[in-house]
Amino acid sequence: MSTQRRVVVTEFGPPQVMRLESGPLPAPAAGEVQLRQTAIGFNFIDIYQRRGAYPLDLPTGLGFEAAGVVEAVGPEVSDVKAGDRVATMNAGVGAYADRRNVPADKLVRLPDDVGDEAAAALLFKGMTAQYLLRKTHAVQAGDLLLVHSAAGGVGQILTRWATALGARVIGTTGSPEKRDAALAAGCAAVVDLTDPDWPKAFLEAAGGARARVVYDAVGKDTLLKSLDCAAPFGLVVSYGAASGPSPAIDPELLNKKGCLFLTRPSVFPHNADPATFRANAADLFDAIGRGHVAVDIGARFPLEQVVDAHAAAEARAVTGAIVLVP
Repeated sequence: MSTQRRVVVTEFGPPQVMRLESGPLPAPAAGEVQLRQTAIGFNFIDIYQRRGAYPLDLPTGLGFEAAGVVEAVGPEVSDVKAGDRVATMNAGVGAYADRRNVPADKLVRLPDDVGDEAAAALLFKGMTAQYLLRKTHAVQAGDLLLVHSAAGGVGQILTRWATALGARVIGTTGSPEKRDAALAAGCAAVVDLTDPDWPKAFLEAAGGARARVVYDAVGKDTLLKSLDCAAPFGLVVSYGAASGPSPAIDPELLNKKGCLFLTRPSVFPHNADPATFRANAADLFDAIGRGHVAVDIGARFPLEQVVDAHAAAEARAVTGAIVLVP
């Protein structure tokens, strides 16, 4: 029997509620594999769940994605074997661990040109960008897009990929210091969200045009003003809540703002079916291979320093992705 170190939360609250515990890890059951994790991805949903904004049954682990090596396979597993390099997403919360047992159908094999840290940093965020660009709206050359938090993990991937597809992206950041990262990701211009008149700044940067699509991961502080940035019959995509839950919107307001479309998608329903998950991952890996998607790892934290990692993320002190290293 293997030993597992994992992060456990027994109450909702600040980063300090997370504890690192050790204990036995049984052999994988039927349909499962045992994964020795080499890199763990961090996402803002981890913070929301730790705080209790998206409640989980306590006690609970945290984390949705990781990369590593298959150490053992359980009965009825035939599509992966010990020694395979893989990544996992949406195998249930608990990726903050050095080892874990996960369903084999939640794994994707990693191409040789995608490293473990890149996979851990990219899979959840890259799959989010994938459905936003391919499914929520099929981005076309010439589309004008507004991407909030363009210097963040998803924001940079979304911007780079959309730009490679021929779209023009104007980004926003929550601090002037992150402007350069957003520009490096491909933004044609960057708007400072700390400016109360940021929608006016967006319109000026866009030459008076409004966005075909607004990608809003900020939520509470931005969504109503995001409606002012969308073109008539445009789409506003609320896919995150970094500043808190988005306000309720009267459908009549969408009519008055230009017959707008508003949607609140998420990554998990888009990848619930194993075959679809692997096809979407193949699309992401292809984009990585073409250079359309690259990872900017802003910080690495040992698993023992998970409290520091969450504190840094909440303080917006890291530009790019955060990776936990077991």
